[in-house]
Amino acid sequence: MTNDDLRGSVRFESVRKSFGAHVAIRDLSLTIRPGTLVTLLGPSGCGKTTTLRMLAGLEQPTSGRILIGGRDVTALPANERDVSMVFQSYALFPHMSVAENVAYGLRSSGLGRKPATEKAEQGLELVGLAGYGGRLPSELSGGQQQRVAVARALVLEPQVLLLDEPLSNLDARLRRRVRTEIRELQQRLGFTAVYVTHDQEEALAVSDEIVVMRDGEAAQIGAPRDLYEEPASEFIADFIGEANVVACEILGHGAGRARIRIGGYEHEMAARPVPSGAGRLAIRPNAVYLREADGGFGGRVLSAAYLGDHVEYEIETAAGTLFVTDPAVERVRPVGSSVGLGLAERGVAIIPSSPRGGRQVPPQTGRSA
Repeated sequence: MTNDDLRGSVRFESVRKSFGAHVAIRDLSLTIRPGTLVTLLGPSGCGKTTTLRMLAGLEQPTSGRILIGGRDVTALPANERDVSMVFQSYALFPHMSVAENVAYGLRSSGLGRKPATEKAEQGLELVGLAGYGGRLPSELSGGQQQRVAVARALVLEPQVLLLDEPLSNLDARLRRRVRTEIRELQQRLGFTAVYVTHDQEEALAVSDEIVVMRDGEAAQIGAPRDLYEEPASEFIADFIGEANVVACEILGHGAGRARIRIGGYEHEMAARPVPSGAGRLAIRPNAVYLREADGGFGGRVLSAAYLGDHVEYEIETAAGTLFVTDPAVERVRPVGSSVGLGLAERGVAIIPSSPRGGRQVPPQTGRSA
């Protein structure tokens, strides 16, 4: 493979990072293909930001290697790694114009004023801010300021663009719009991006692949659909979306399908090969549908909340208490009423045995905490 083929690729080879006695990253091995957007996702303290900072050259690994474009950059300082970072605070200079902010890195690297200004204007055009170069950052909205920060990083033509919680300072509606803009820009220009967030919905929306991190390790790596529909552990099932995790009996498997029993109710579903016997089942709240009391397996409504486009229920069953979302808002089942429950074809997954990857759920409840 040539250097051109490797440009934009990233590899972590058995990377470990310790801060004194605290191990922040444990033996991380990860390959990021050129031209893809990969998200590091996980709860606070899982190691995602430390991983990004090691890639940026702001932290040094305790052991292992980091390669960018096939080149070992483990010991190189940040300014020699050919990466650019977009910070959650944007880090724009308030006294400089938008164009000056975008051109700042170019000027610092020795490019003349005129070519730097021209490239800055091109960068602003890329992110839909042509004509905004003369304004101050304070004259822009939060979403526009974020796009200026992205333009400033892109004009340096890095092999890899790093984004550290880039939308955390935006309100919910603006977050949705800006994340779409970032994704469309990445796909149009084809650059490699590594994106850090704790927001599961954000990760699902923008990523080619997601690295779900937990306690300094990669708990699961895969495409958004794979992680959502085939979680490798209870932790993944509950972290990527929400899931009820309950005990089940696996009756048999063949031709990519399994038959399971839960609370006396039998259900057939697509599944990876699994042995027969006791198992665990992750059930998405929208994969449970309500029937009359004499259908499916029985339950009793413990709570009901009308939320406009759906109703949220907690339903007590023989398998545990299930959290259920139902789009049938025209009929809200009263608390204390008996209902029958069935399972949809999608949104139900058998959880593989994984001593470290999951967490045990008390038998009296089916919903992961």
